[in-house]
Amino acid sequence: MKILIASDLHGSARYCRALVDAVQREQADRVVLLGDLLYHGPRNPLPEEYDTQAVTAMLNELADRLLCVRGNCDSEVDQMVLRFPMLADYAFLSAEGVDLYLTHGHLQGPDSPPPLRPGECLVCGHTHLPVLRKQKHLTYLNPGSLALPKEGTPHSYLTLEDGVFTWRDVVTGEAFEPLH
Repeated sequence: MKILIASDLHGSARYCRALVDAVQREQADRVVLLGDLLYHGPRNPLPEEYDTQAVTAMLNELADRLLCVRGNCDSEVDQMVLRFPMLADYAFLSAEGVDLYLTHGHLQGPDSPPPLRPGECLVCGHTHLPVLRKQKHLTYLNPGSLALPKEGTPHSYLTLEDGVFTWRDVVTGEAFEPLH
């Protein structure tokens, strides 16, 4: 099984198309989205090709593969147009021999983690930075941002396959090393 994990699309049709292409390229069995799907938020600039209706249509085509959690820019009105649930604050997924606690990162994150058991992974978006960090008894992972990356990092996602995490540029598909 191959899982593609991404976050912070913020209504960008350009990077949603790139995500759909990545899902096909990776032959992902499951796609996890860590929130901030449609709205750009009051602190963010408008992303390239901001078009929430186009993004909604593209995401709805992936509905049978999606597992989503709510970001700080997501709302109940967004749920009205999406054909998959996206308002849970967190989800827990056990796959590929890895236990993943999935959340956007604005309520629980690396500085305020939930009570996890040793070896479990905390997977968050929110900061728009691709990160892999071992801290105390857990591993913190962030796929970065599809639409609005920060600090010169690529527009990115990560995959989990055979117990291995890989960060990739959503446009080129090239692997890269995350921040630590």
